[in-house]
Amino acid sequence: MRVFRVTLTPLSALGTPLKGDTFFGQLCWAVRDRFGNTRLVELLQGYAAGHPYAVVSDAFPHGYLPRPTLPGHFFEEIPNEDRKAVKKRTWMPLDKLSTPLAQWLAHCVAYDAVPGGSLMERPQPHNTISRLTGTTGVGAFAPYVMGQLWFGKGAVKGGDFAEPKLDLYVLLDEARLSDEELKTLIEDIGALGYGRDASIGLGKYRLDSFEACDLPAQDRANAYLTLAPCAPQGLDWQAKRCFYNVFTRFGRHGNAGVHSGNPFKAPVLLANTGAVFTPAEYMNEPFIGQGLGGKGRLSKAIPDTVHQGYAPVVGIALPEFTKGRVP
Repeated sequence: MRVFRVTLTPLSALGTPLKGDTFFGQLCWAVRDRFGNTRLVELLQGYAAGHPYAVVSDAFPHGYLPRPTLPGHFFEEIPNEDRKAVKKRTWMPLDKLSTPLAQWLAHCVAYDAVPGGSLMERPQPHNTISRLTGTTGVGAFAPYVMGQLWFGKGAVKGGDFAEPKLDLYVLLDEARLSDEELKTLIEDIGALGYGRDASIGLGKYRLDSFEACDLPAQDRANAYLTLAPCAPQGLDWQAKRCFYNVFTRFGRHGNAGVHSGNPFKAPVLLANTGAVFTPAEYMNEPFIGQGLGGKGRLSKAIPDTVHQGYAPVVGIALPEFTKGRVP
């Protein structure tokens, strides 16, 4: 599979975080809208059997990757910095990736120090007007509030502020979907809106660049750092050398699926982005995980529904323990 780095500039607030599995779902709807349902069915052939046509990462601040979800003793201590400040160091510069993993924490920067590095949630009031009274009221016409997510403009050198730019990595099987088609589909999503409340202006973005690249890897890599949520269950891992945070995805259908009568999908348990997995035998793979769904496993309303349990990965050299400590 070929890797493409897509650089985006948000143009509005978001209703849904830019996570790889959610973006993949919207990519499937974009295929259906532009090329028809038959083409989508063809692309999803073999998806749950280890043959995805595309694997999408989360969106990261331009030039950064997520800090690995590792215990603190894997990293060298940072002098004169308290625990709370250390926890804020969440973004790893790409140009420092070749340094030993133990030094990564010192190179990581705080989430609020880079453009696009943090999401700020703001309440947005909504009103539903009764056509009979011309005002709000009670019940279905009661005013309510929903959250919106904004990318703050991060500080840069010299005290100026920069427009947030985000990097999205997409692994693509070009024998099934061309790079030009992928670019068009990503532009379609940005024009129509990504995620919740796209119909009222949320989730808009501009595509700034679309270029082929290679996923980076450290010398002597022996483990994978994930760039999206994934489903590692049942695969061949060294359990004592795997580190991750879990979360449950309570998914819903988007696009025309909201009119299916039951828009809710079955919950899915995933390992969150930034997980570290050590396989029994390391291979230079571009992604790990598995495709989920199909045959009504995730949705009774749309039985062919699948969920991205794959994640693009970066190869890292995870040190061995020595007497309970990392050397």
